[in-house]
Amino acid sequence: MSQAPPFPRPARPDPSAADRILVAALKCFAAEGIAATSLRSVATAAQVSIGLVQHHFGTKSGLVTAVNEFVLGVVADGVAARPLPAPPADTFGEIGHRVCSIMIEHPEVVDYLARAFVDGDDLAHTIFDGLVAISAGQWDQLADHGLLRPDIDRTWAALHPLILVLGTVMLRRQIERHLPAPLADPEQLDRWDGAVAELLRGGLLSDRPTEGE
Repeated sequence: MSQAPPFPRPARPDPSAADRILVAALKCFAAEGIAATSLRSVATAAQVSIGLVQHHFGTKSGLVTAVNEFVLGVVADGVAARPLPAPPADTFGEIGHRVCSIMIEHPEVVDYLARAFVDGDDLAHTIFDGLVAISAGQWDQLADHGLLRPDIDRTWAALHPLILVLGTVMLRRQIERHLPAPLADPEQLDRWDGAVAELLRGGLLSDRPTEGE
């Protein structure tokens, strides 16, 4: 016999028309590209009139800006809203968990980013530069604690994790042909997360702090 919940739960409001349009645009842009997507096709996907799209976002450029701001917010909240733990805590594991959460909770954002990085648009530049800054700061912390091999090229140390992550995102359809389940499956993400972290630990970190630390 099921029990009644201890607290009343208010009904969740339906997404607003603007929210539906934004999500529809995000999916259409990811699937077809921005240039090939019209306001009419977005309106059809959102099941609203083209006039309502124009009412909320004005022009196609305004809609693209709104989608980019939404995607940037998802990435910023998912990756950088909280500081990474300081060494000797497992910063590799933590950043991997945050990336995996975005892939599970916002697959449409991942699809959009994959196309943005291929197209090389301004959003891709902004997100990539932000991720480089986070990665470089992570390596600075490891070096300060004597946990980084002294012969490591720091520029590539910051770039390699991004190549592993973003390359996986962009090639995931091909990668999935070699996996027993989709990459977004929690078990497969856990395997990938662990493999990337182990690769970085084994190739870039020293066995022990350097002398004097």
